[in-house]
Amino acid sequence: QVKLVESGGGLVQPGGSLRLSCAASGSIFAINTVGWYRQAPGKQRELVAATSGSRTNYADSVKGRFTIFGDNAKNTIYLQMNSLKPEDTGVYYCYEDIVNRPGLRNDYWGQGTQVTVSS
Repeated sequence: QVKLVESGGGLVQPGGSLRLSCAASGSIFAINTVGWYRQAPGKQRELVAATSGSRTNYADSVKGRFTIFGDNAKNTIYLQMNSLKPEDTGVYYCYEDIVNRPGLRNDYWGQGTQVTVSS
């Protein structure tokens, strides 16, 4: 199996920055799509950013402020968040579509990390 461990959330003032990390460990043969989702109180979980390597998508609300990138050697993905706004507040989850071995593919989620943007 695979475990995703997130870190980097916290409290930040509007206009500030945070970097979230998501480290994958376990049975990993290859990684397909990876991404970050968030869930604000009372709202559904929504896509923030996702990439398959050749293609990257961002939610309109974060374009130009957030960047998703990874370190293949560490099996870690990051979400750099700049110019944060109160509406960015929520629990952020990383997601990875992983091939455990040829012919076996599964979706994995991180445990979630709280991001609060407030003065």
